[in-house]
This record gives sequence, structure tokens and C-alpha cells, in this order.
Amino acid sequence: MPQVLRKLLIANRGEIACRIARTAHRLGLTVATVYSHVDAGARHVRLCDEAWPIGPAPADESYLNAGVILEAARRCGAQAIHPGYGFLSENEDFAAACTAAGITFVGPPAAAIAAMGDKAAAKERMRRAGVPVLAGYQGEEQQLDALERRGLELGFPLIIKPSGGGGGKGMHIVQGPGELRAALEASRRIAVSAFGDERLLLERYLPAPRHIEVQVLADPYGRVLHLGDRDCSVQRRHQKLIEEAPAPDLEPPLRSGLAQAACTVAREVGYVGAGTVEFLVAGAEFFFMEMNTRLQVEHPVTEAITGLDLVEWQLRIAAGEALRFAQPEVASRGHAVEVRVCAEDPARDFLPGAGSLQLAVWPCEDVRVDAGFDAGDTVPSHYDSLLGKIIAHAPTRAEAIARLRRALGATFISGVPTNLAWLAGALDSPEFRSGPVDTGFLARHAPAPPHRAQDHGQADALAAFAAAAVVLAMQSAAARGSPWGQTDGFRLGGSQPIEVRLSGDEERLSRVRVLGPRAVEVLGAGEPLRIELEGITASGLCSLRAASGGAHVQAWVSARRVEVWREARHASFTSEGLDEADAAARMPAGSLTASLPGVVVSVHAAAGEQVIAGQSLLVIEAMKMEHAIRAPRAGLIETVHVRRGDRVREGEKLVTLESPAQPKQPS
Repeated sequence: MPQVLRKLLIANRGEIACRIARTAHRLGLTVATVYSHVDAGARHVRLCDEAWPIGPAPADESYLNAGVILEAARRCGAQAIHPGYGFLSENEDFAAACTAAGITFVGPPAAAIAAMGDKAAAKERMRRAGVPVLAGYQGEEQQLDALERRGLELGFPLIIKPSGGGGGKGMHIVQGPGELRAALEASRRIAVSAFGDERLLLERYLPAPRHIEVQVLADPYGRVLHLGDRDCSVQRRHQKLIEEAPAPDLEPPLRSGLAQAACTVAREVGYVGAGTVEFLVAGAEFFFMEMNTRLQVEHPVTEAITGLDLVEWQLRIAAGEALRFAQPEVASRGHAVEVRVCAEDPARDFLPGAGSLQLAVWPCEDVRVDAGFDAGDTVPSHYDSLLGKIIAHAPTRAEAIARLRRALGATFISGVPTNLAWLAGALDSPEFRSGPVDTGFLARHAPAPPHRAQDHGQADALAAFAAAAVVLAMQSAAARGSPWGQTDGFRLGGSQPIEVRLSGDEERLSRVRVLGPRAVEVLGAGEPLRIELEGITASGLCSLRAASGGAHVQAWVSARRVEVWREARHASFTSEGLDEADAAARMPAGSLTASLPGVVVSVHAAAGEQVIAGQSLLVIEAMKMEHAIRAPRAGLIETVHVRRGDRVREGEKLVTLESPAQPKQPS
């Protein structure tokens, strides 16, 4: 590594900061990082050699505060700043400020970021360069009335995007004229709050395209190479959940055309470093969408098939090195698939979650894990919901999917909701396994609502294991105390079953007979189920199995809850007698509360209004996304407790629906 780079400052957080630190340490660099007040104990802080506080939790007061980050770089003596992705990674002013301060920005020149940061201008520039683009409007008329008129002229369906944004934020698909105005208003709100740029662009929407992107790498001496393509079609809210490389089933002429177009895009703007050019593919046609002038979240799948470390090459190029290999030397070996493990609830429209990670067990065999959190860490509500990524590489696509699916079954997280079960279901689906899929995949595989998340038989089986885990945990605790504190149900004349009341999607009462220190029998309507404890890990995860056979079950019992996992299916229960019931159980009937902290951006309901089930009552912006709060049932609005612009806390009451009338009892 050139001596000019001895110390690196990572201006980011979470899994990407941890991932950059890993390579920087391997290259012999001293690594510093920054943290907001809420991230003081975060994993990326623990992994780096130094850490510098940069302000309060809100991103615009910390991770987006260019001045305080540059001051941290000066104070620690860093010669370079790596911005990761998100935050300041695509901010041309920050890149220019780094250069002006004599600090190397690990990324492209500010001019290249600016050229691609304005989506409208970028599309026009690429059209002139001969790169195919979709029809749309990206002009100077930006009044909502003018945009509405242009949208009607383009026809439907169409998509609205913030001109200065990226990462899917603020995008809205509009199916007809009646939706257009509200979608324009919502996109503008996000454009202003997330990017500080109110301009929008409109584009014809392809209902079921594939989302294909090409990784490029360019040095300061004019050499531009492509490192192959990736398929990122499995998305929610235009943000990716599953990515793979190479993109399956692309005809050679199409694959070659995408690669050539990506290199044309990079050359056109004088790109330097690692970047990604994104396309929509429909049949044999492709259309330029945008260029991400930074490292992508999904870069590990490209690393897996090429054997290249993209962060290493970002650092080498930033230090002035030339690429040491030519295009023919870039080989693709095997297939790689990545999933993003997020703190979110798929059954509630992927609503993000926040809280303390009581348990975090990541897989350790046959896969790569880029994790941003460990057990005991706090997942803040102020940033995106990504917890970590799991990447599998194998000789074939089928083997990579199977390897990744096994790894999901060995991942156990408690304390926040996750999308693990949904990811497992997606990998199991015949459509994904046969591949390729398009961007409509999630709509066709939407998760069931909470009360139908799993069939009744599966739920009962998981509840039986949960009850067994509670009693075995009580046995273990009692064994360390007085024999008079034993919970084995002993009575003169024989042991009596212990009653365990579980609350989950519904109330369940289980009767458990203790057979010994490592075995119990769960009694139900059918045959008794004997469950044995196989072992307990250092993290407190219990491995259980039914004596009659079947899949192993993992269980984890905390002071408040018991969690069980079986082949990536997960169920969570509270148990009567544990320390504390859920806060939600104490809320007045009919109250709608905030699931996580955020800001109220619009209110659509008023006291005295009659609403129907599913009707949007208000919208909260939290964790960089907008979330509609909908009526769970038909009823009359009794009180609206918040106004537009209010900042709400987790659990705060938002709306009270009048309790449904109770039927009169016969006299």
C-alpha cells in the first residue's frame, strides 16, 4: 500500500463500516471511524482503532454533517476518508471539500458524482451518448400542476423519482390519474427531506422488468473495466432484498451490450473508482436507470465470483495506483447469492423495527457474513434497518441457493423483528429457484398477515417447543438454588404437569410434565410430545428435539419472552409469570400507537370521521421511509392525538378509534 495512505477515516456506520475496516486492517492501515451519540457502543466503533463522536442521533446532525466529519479527520490525522454507501457517499460538495482540505476522498471525482447525481441531466446525457433510456420528463417545469400535466401526457403506469436521490427513496409507482397528485406530493416530501432537492422526474414504468446492474472499476489513467453483472430484482419499496451474480439466463448479446453500455456511461463522466450502472431489462431490451457513484450494498456477490476485493481496489485507486489487470483477465467463477437481513416485519408491510438485540447468532460455515450488529447492540430507529448480509458462493446457482438457505436456518436474532423467515420462503419458492425473476416477485409472494403467518399445526408445534423451553429453563435456574424452589411439579403420589400460558398470535395453555433435568413431556389433545434438551450454547440458545424425530428446534428464553426457530420458521411468545407483559397489551382498546419513533408527515383523518378497515389515517416518516398507519377495522375516529410535523416516540398514542358496540346481553 502506498505510504500516502497510513490512516483511514470511515465516515459511516453499521455493516459497511465494519466491512471497510476489515480490508483496511488487512492492508495495514490504522482505521478511525465516527459515531453519533446513539452509536457510541456500536459494533463498528468496537472494531476500529479509534472512534470520534460527531453529534446527536439524527443523521443530518451527525453522519450528514460534512464539517464535523472533516474536523474529525483533521483531529485524528487521517489521509483519506471512505464514505461507504448512503449518507455523504454521493455528495459532490463533500467530495470537493475533502480535496480542498488535502484529504483523499475514496470515491470518484466530485464532477462525476455531480454528473450522475442529477438523474434528469444524466439520462439526457446518456441518451446523447447512445445509451438506451426510457421515455419520461425531466424538465425545468417543477410545479406540481405542471408535473401532473406531464404525467397525464406520458400515460400510465409511470414512476416518479426524486431527481437528486438514490436507493429507491421517494419513488412512487402510479397506476392511474387518480393516484398522481398524492404520489407527486409524497415524492416531493421525501426529495426535500432526504436529499434537499425538490426536483422530480417522471418516467414510463415497466410493470415487470428485471433490475440488472453492472459493476465497473476505473483507475485515474483512463482504464475502465467491467466486473460482470448482478440481478437485483427482488425488492421491496425499490430497495433490494436478494441479489445474485452473475445475472441468470441473459443471452450473450444482451450481457455484452449491458457491459459495453456500463463502460460507456463511466467513460462519459470521467469516472474513477468503483461504481455501478443500473439498467431495467425487458426481454432483449435494456434501458439506463442511473449510476450509483459509490460502493453498492451488494458488492460481495461480485467479489465472490471474481475473487477481487472491491474495497481494496477503491483504496489502491484512491492512492493513485493503476489497475494491474486487463478486461480479459477478469474471470467469473461460479455463482453467488446474497440476502439482506433487516430489522423489519414482512407481515406488516416490512415495517422497520428498533430495539436491543438480545440475541444475534450469525452462521459461520460455508458462507460469508457482513454483520453490523452483535448480541447486546442497540438497533436505532434513526437509520436504515439493515442488520447484516449473508453471502453464499458455489459452483452453480442451485448449490449457492441451497447453501444460503441452510445458512438462514442457522441465523437466530431476537429483540427486533426480522425478515429471515420471508427470505427463507423466497429462496424456497419454485419461481426463484427456477429463475430468473422480475421486480414483481415480492408482489406475487407477499407475506401473509400476522394472524395467517403460519398454519395452525405449525403454530401449535412451535408453541409446544416454546412451553418445553420455558419449563427446561425454569428447571435449570431452580437447579442452582434450593430444592424447595424446584419447578418439576413434584407432589406426594407423583409429579403433576406444570401449566404454561403463552401469548403470541393467540393465547395457548400448555401442560408440561417434567421427566428429568433434560426432558419434558408436553400434553395436548393428541399423543404426548416428549421433548429433549440436546445442548445450550454460550449465547443461551437451546437445541431441542422431539423424541419421535423431526427437525431440530432452537429456543431462547429471556426474562420476558421465549423465541423458537424451526427450519427458519420463527415464533415469539410471552409467558405468564415472566417479568413483564408487552407494552402494547397495556394500551387502551382501540388505540393506534407508533411502532417506532418518527415524524408525522401527513394526517388524513379527523375526530368524528367514519373510516373503513385498511383506510390510511396518517403517514409517519421513520428509518428513512414513509409508513401509512391504517385503520385495523371500520369505526368512528374518537381522537387524533398528533398533527403534521409532530415527532412521536415509540408506543405513543396516535389515533383512538371508538370501541365497537358490544351486543346487549339478554336480560
